[in-house]
Amino acid sequence: MTARASQAHALCHVCGKSLARSKLQPWAAVRPGISALIAGAAPGWGEASLICHDDLARFRRLYVEQLMEQERGELTELEREVIASLETGQILSRQVDSDPPASFGERAADVVAGFGGSWTFILTFVAVLAGWIGLNVVGLLRAPFDPYPFILLNLVLSCVAALQAPVIMMSQRRQETKDRLRSQNDYQVNLKAELEIRQLHEKIDHQLAHQWQKLVEMQQLQIDLLEERIGDR
Repeated sequence: MTARASQAHALCHVCGKSLARSKLQPWAAVRPGISALIAGAAPGWGEASLICHDDLARFRRLYVEQLMEQERGELTELEREVIASLETGQILSRQVDSDPPASFGERAADVVAGFGGSWTFILTFVAVLAGWIGLNVVGLLRAPFDPYPFILLNLVLSCVAALQAPVIMMSQRRQETKDRLRSQNDYQVNLKAELEIRQLHEKIDHQLAHQWQKLVEMQQLQIDLLEERIGDR
């Protein structure tokens, strides 16, 4: 049992932990760029070496950071979050509307802005204006409360416009904040997808090159065997 257990476990070349072989990655399966980083941090990394998944994820993150710094220069906080999510496997996509609830003032601003841009408000406002003007025109002979040129009406309209404009701007600013969060989220998701696709291409290319090398070795072995048989004849 002890011999079998020792065969089922091996040491990670980087952290030195004894882990099951299913949790370790062999040297041949690691891409050359990442392998060069591991060799620089842990001398002796070679064909017989193994690395655990946690350390491999850490070196993958370092490799992606170096690639992005070479292409984009200094990384932003959003880009660093994307790279960290590659290591942890965290999902970046989120629903912006599911953020913490807005304050009473923000909700009121949204309601006022929504009502102020509806046909209900327009028709109601037109009806109020028509009734105001009608009452004062018909009541010219009875001492109207706001005779022509409707100075009180102008004052009311000015007050409504002065209050409505900042409320609508407040609602638009909150909507702009949501749009900015959505665009940041879309950028992070797209960047992560791009990086994962690039890593997938590199991994496939590495596997193809490794398989090609094995095929060449097998072919060379077959040629050697044929030459030996021909020599024996």
